Amino acid sequence: MNPPELVAHRGYTLLYPENTLSAVRGAIEAGGRYVEVDIQLSRDEVPVLFHDHTLKRLCGVDGAVHESALDELRQLHPSDFDRFGYKFAAEPFPTLAELVELIARHPSIIFFIEIKRIALSRFGVAKTVARILHELKPVRRQCVPISYSLTALRAAQAQGWPIVGAVIDRWRDRRRPGLRELAPRYLFCDVDGLPRFGKLKFEGAQLAIFEVQSAATARRLSARGVELIETFHFGELKHELEHKTATP
Repeated sequence: MNPPELVAHRGYTLLYPENTLSAVRGAIEAGGRYVEVDIQLSRDEVPVLFHDHTLKRLCGVDGAVHESALDELRQLHPSDFDRFGYKFAAEPFPTLAELVELIARHPSIIFFIEIKRIALSRFGVAKTVARILHELKPVRRQCVPISYSLTALRAAQAQGWPIVGAVIDRWRDRRRPGLRELAPRYLFCDVDGLPRFGKLKFEGAQLAIFEVQSAATARRLSARGVELIETFHFGELKHELEHKTATP
């Protein structure tokens, strides 16, 4: 059996601060064909890469992305000091526009762009989706909007984005009203929310499971029908899947 395809979760997060251009470049250099990032809006409605509700963990300051203008965010560095110390002290706070420039230089790579619910709540679905999709237009062939919010995904489809991906925490959430009608091309699910046994299938969609760090788990999921494995440990898991025999 061929090894499953891997998605670099927030870039190559094991070796670089998550959702930074360094993490994305690291994933690409390690052979990544799929990369996932998270997008929020600054106070002045500029799309930026960031996952958390607050700036504390990665930037070491109080507050949230949507409470700061881009100029203020640019004074911060998402260096993840607790993990990396001063190694990435000069890492810039990345905008989606900067990511788009990087994406354009790598036309064979697919990017999953997660539209965060905190941005949707703060700025509204229509404005948030419109701001993000506008930035993605130059590389739309390579980008798939994904979200927990079905409303946001429907808005993306209404704006002419034919391929979207839904995100769920539990496998049973695939039955939530409106999901099947949305017809997502990808369905992302938390590995901890899966049933222990049985085939995994959602008609019309490729399955992507997060967060997986074990080659044995990745192989078992692949045998159950999963096409994509999302991981923080991109290079390590890729090497193990390609060069080591299956683990019992």
